[in-house]
Amino acid sequence: MIDYGQFCTVARGAEVLGELWTPLVVREILCGSRRFNDIRRGVPRMSATLLTQRLRKLEEMGVIERRRVPGGWEYHPTPAGEELRPIVVGLGHWGARWIGSRLKRDQLDAGFLMWDMRRFARVDKFPAGRVVIHFRFSDAPRGERTWWLVVENRVTDLCRDDPGHEVTVAVESTVRALTEVWTGDSDPEREIQAGTLKVQGAGRHGQQLWRWLGRSMFAPTRMAVRSSA
Repeated sequence: MIDYGQFCTVARGAEVLGELWTPLVVREILCGSRRFNDIRRGVPRMSATLLTQRLRKLEEMGVIERRRVPGGWEYHPTPAGEELRPIVVGLGHWGARWIGSRLKRDQLDAGFLMWDMRRFARVDKFPAGRVVIHFRFSDAPRGERTWWLVVENRVTDLCRDDPGHEVTVAVESTVRALTEVWTGDSDPEREIQAGTLKVQGAGRHGQQLWRWLGRSMFAPTRMAVRSSA
């Protein structure tokens, strides 16, 4: 546990949030992940053992609470946890404004990208009935190259194995290209012209697709920075 040895409440707060992975665990819970496996999908490079330790610490500090539900446990933010929401969101917007992506190769993660797209998909914009979007990444590690996003009756499901439904839209991309479109560092048209992104279905150049998916919650800030540069 971090201990700065100061009474300053900045130091005391940082003792809770400053440990490795803790801000991202809080982010996941504030974004609606409730089950252990869902939280872990948002921090795929974090070990299960370390995630368990961080969840226990956050529970001990009163940031989250664990609730018994049929089939297991859920993690919910307490009032103290909810007060962290503007801090976490503000940190994300600060990063989008002043840092941007600038992603190294080992920071690209198809699994986390798909998980983020799944939870922020604008389900109210999808047409009625079932919509199946098949994503294929040309450069992702084996086991993370193909994904299916299924949206039906405003319920979203993310699959690694073919769900067996008719595909509505097919997307072929590099991990970097789709990540930069999602984060606001690039645009679909730019990546399509560069040959790093292809979309079949959903109108010309997949115009409806981007309306359905939207962008990352921090993308508008990044796009505003780009447009003013």
